[in-house]
Amino acid sequence: QVQLVESGGGLVQAGGSLRLSCAASGSTFSINVMGWYRQAPGKQRELVATIISGRSTNYADSVKGRFTISRDNGKNTVYLQMNSLKPEDTAVYYCAAHTSSNNLYWGQGTQVTVSS
Repeated sequence: QVQLVESGGGLVQAGGSLRLSCAASGSTFSINVMGWYRQAPGKQRELVATIISGRSTNYADSVKGRFTISRDNGKNTVYLQMNSLKPEDTAVYYCAAHTSSNNLYWGQGTQVTVSS
C-alpha cells in the first residue's frame, strides 16, 4: 500500500507561481512512476506530468515550458513547480503513484485557483 498526501495548492493571480508537493509513504520502494493529474469542473481528469525512476519526465502540451516535475527519492516526495500560471490551469490537482505490482494510488487532491 502507498499513501499520498498533497500540499501547496492555493489562490494565485495569473502569471504567478505555485509549487505542489506530494509525500509518499508505505511501500514506496515499489513505486516506479509518479505523476500529477488535474480535474477542472465539468471536465475529465487529465495528465499533467509524470516522472519515471526520478529522471525521465513527460508533460502535457498545455503545460510544457511552464511546469516542472521533480522527485526527491530521499524524502519520497514529488514536486510540481508551476510558473506562468493561467486561469485555465484552475483545477484540483491529484498526485498519483504507479507501482511495480501494477497498482495505481491517488492522493486526496489539492485545489489550485488562478485568477485573471
